[in-house]
Amino acid sequence: MQWNIPNILTLIRLLAAPGVAIMFLYFARPLADWYAMILFILASVTDFLDGYLARKWKQESRFGAMMDPIADKAMVIIALVIITGLSSANRPVMDLSLIHISEPTRLRRIS
Repeated sequence: MQWNIPNILTLIRLLAAPGVAIMFLYFARPLADWYAMILFILASVTDFLDGYLARKWKQESRFGAMMDPIADKAMVIIALVIITGLSSANRPVMDLSLIHISEPTRLRRIS
């Protein structure tokens, strides 16, 4: 693995994904909602930045190509599970898996 800024941003985003759920363990609502939203937005900005910087600085790597979609999915799945768990609709978490059924078909071959 090459330690460069785009790869470090991807790792930070991957580590921030559980942070969205952790916000609800340490803070009461609605404060936890705001902190989780801010963390999610910051992670989204790093998603844009890591790809942009990797292409601009020609630092694209196999590690980044593999970890970027994993970090994205971790962030989205954790956020959806939290939203579903906190909603009054009480829908089963199984519904969330339907959203990601098409994702394996979108994966690019890492070469």
